[in-house]
Amino acid sequence: MSDAAQLNRTEVREAAEAVKAAIDRHLEAVSSTTTADDPAVFAAYEELAAAAIHYDQLLYEVYDEVTPFEVPGDGGPGSYQGPEEPEAISVLMRRDYRIADPRRLRAQAERVDSSLGSAEPDGQGVAAAVGAVFGEYEPDEIAARAEEFGLEEGDATIWVTATDPTDPGEWLAEPFDSPDPHLLLCRFDVSEVYDEEDGLD
Repeated sequence: MSDAAQLNRTEVREAAEAVKAAIDRHLEAVSSTTTADDPAVFAAYEELAAAAIHYDQLLYEVYDEVTPFEVPGDGGPGSYQGPEEPEAISVLMRRDYRIADPRRLRAQAERVDSSLGSAEPDGQGVAAAVGAVFGEYEPDEIAARAEEFGLEEGDATIWVTATDPTDPGEWLAEPFDSPDPHLLLCRFDVSEVYDEEDGLD
């Protein structure tokens, strides 16, 4: 087993121990409180949630497994606090790509914008190629044809949040404000994990 693999598994074990310790502290806070809104209980809850999320992430990265526990949406502190029947939603999407093959990306861009030409030296014009490709194709099609476009998919996430109804274009001046976590209805994460084969000791 390589040193890197051993380190990763050690980190998972440490994260598991942190979850166990956080459970003990949470139970101690809950069992010893005498008030309905004890800040010690809230702090212990937040600590337990953070420890569980960290463990879940490492477990997935190292072993490609997940826990059966889901912290968001359980009605505790930090969960959804928006309207029960929202009138509108916003879908916030992020997809990361690595430009794995600039020549293939440029070739695809030249198919949709002949003005780009092929006279520029290799390695130049990538920004223009990205603009041409993303201006021509829908994000879902680019995701489906990423390899064809010279792109390599990375992590991705989709957040669906409750929002106030707005007129078309009303929010375009500032479209990327940080979402309020208390209005998060659901989220979907995809993480591409690139596992390297264990090296020889």
